[in-house]
Amino acid sequence: MTPNAASPSSGPSGPSRRSFLASTAVATAAVAGGMPLLAACGGSDSGSREGATSGKDAKKILPAFVASSVVTPDIPAKNGSAMGFTAKLDVDTLKASVPKKLGSGGKVTVMSPFWGSPPKADNAYYRGMNSLIGVDVVWQNQDGNTYDQKLGAVLASSDVPDVVVVPGWNMTGRIPSAIISKFADLGPYLSGDAVKEYPNLAAIPTDAWQRSIFGGKLLGLPQPAPYVTGIVPLYRKDVFDKQGYTVPRSADEFTALAKEITNAKAKRWACLDMKWTAWQMFGVLSGSEKPLGWNLVDGKLVNRCETEEYLEALEWTRKLFAAGVVHPDAALGKTAPDPGPKFAAGEFLIYANNISQWWGRTAEQATQNPEFKIWGMDVFAHDGGDPHLWAEQPAGIFAFVNKKASESVIRDVLAVANVTAAPYGTKEYMMTNYGVEGTDYIVKDGVPVKTDKGNNEVSNAYVMVASPAATIAHPDFPAVAKAQVEWQQHAGAFTKKSSFYGMQITEPARYTNLSDGFEQLEDDITRGRKKISDMQQAVSDWKSKGGDKLRDWYQKLLDDNGTAAG
Repeated sequence: MTPNAASPSSGPSGPSRRSFLASTAVATAAVAGGMPLLAACGGSDSGSREGATSGKDAKKILPAFVASSVVTPDIPAKNGSAMGFTAKLDVDTLKASVPKKLGSGGKVTVMSPFWGSPPKADNAYYRGMNSLIGVDVVWQNQDGNTYDQKLGAVLASSDVPDVVVVPGWNMTGRIPSAIISKFADLGPYLSGDAVKEYPNLAAIPTDAWQRSIFGGKLLGLPQPAPYVTGIVPLYRKDVFDKQGYTVPRSADEFTALAKEITNAKAKRWACLDMKWTAWQMFGVLSGSEKPLGWNLVDGKLVNRCETEEYLEALEWTRKLFAAGVVHPDAALGKTAPDPGPKFAAGEFLIYANNISQWWGRTAEQATQNPEFKIWGMDVFAHDGGDPHLWAEQPAGIFAFVNKKASESVIRDVLAVANVTAAPYGTKEYMMTNYGVEGTDYIVKDGVPVKTDKGNNEVSNAYVMVASPAATIAHPDFPAVAKAQVEWQQHAGAFTKKSSFYGMQITEPARYTNLSDGFEQLEDDITRGRKKISDMQQAVSDWKSKGGDKLRDWYQKLLDDNGTAAG
């Protein structure tokens, strides 16, 4: 999360991928970097709308990587983590990473999802950013909760803005095909050494750029993310310490602790829906983005829904609900309220959510509840051993430039991105993430603190165009930043990359809706409305209706191009 930014709504208690990601998009974008490239079927120059691109074909497309030397992190990235900054931020000695304006003074329209009430168009933050960049950026903010609907309508029309931001969770249905047909190839401006004209873009990790290749061309400007999981089992450390609770190290220990904590008559439950943690405990393949949980297992391509681990994780989660240790709000699923107030009130002590909430809840309670302390449990395996975690994709939100844009407009967009991708500790990062000093933030005891105006205006905006390498920095709570990075590095030590890691895969349209209904069925099973046997039947139906043929399609990608696992 952007330091001192307003904490966004955390989304539902019951893990729903799309609604959760939408609620935390800016958090993961700004700080955790947070949430599917073999030679395309038909070749990298064929314009194929199916397949993926990597290997030699990707190398021809990818920008050169030139690490930034403007600032040095206090905690270097390791094991797929973000880099961390824990020292005080001296706003008077910030370095410049963009020595001169690269913008031509032109106008660029940007359509992007926005959560909350968009600010007025003519505000100090927008004016300050546009002056810094040398481009007149005009925002077309759309409701993030219904963005997929607006996105589909705009991409189906002939009236496409200069820049369109597309989160990975919105890349469903016909959206991937529309991305390939509607947006400009940025390769001529960024591939190889060309990117060196934009040093902050050159410092974006190669994995994030590889994820930005669609249809054999470099189309997206990415928001890099750590590949280590972003989902943390968060808990009330202050209450644990006071009550003498021990952080669990196995599934059985978790269940026993949950029963000890729960007292429904006293309106106290152990946790919210722990399905996400169950995936981690049982080593279930990641399924947050395409390729949706495919991996080679003993030489055979297997989907997560076909594995025993998947069923075991559902069964363990079901037993938590059946034992009555899960807060009643979790049963509501997607309609559940923001968990923050009841977590702060102690109605439940554990919940799984994005790592950004570690800081968000800390900042939220700092003044009204000084004893409040949220912390993250290290992920454990269900049997008490080391966990077997799977890498997330290295970028999850992308900005695309209209295919009809002139070279001047494209270069202005890249000028914007070169500023918004500036590293932490620079003047450009400060403006992008905090706004105008004295208006959007003030410096208090050496810490920049956003004003009410800053919390409203400096949000969901320029960070959506492009971001620097994944970074965690909270000058107001440096101990939290340190703990977050260390948590990631510990989890990263047990993280493996699947066969399709880093691939931006466009599946054939005939398989678009093949997995529809699985997320709802998972929730129905964990809440006792359906049985494990219903999932087994759903998997059987999935296989006969196209799952086995989709397996063959993915297998051909591997046969032709090899695996991306590392």
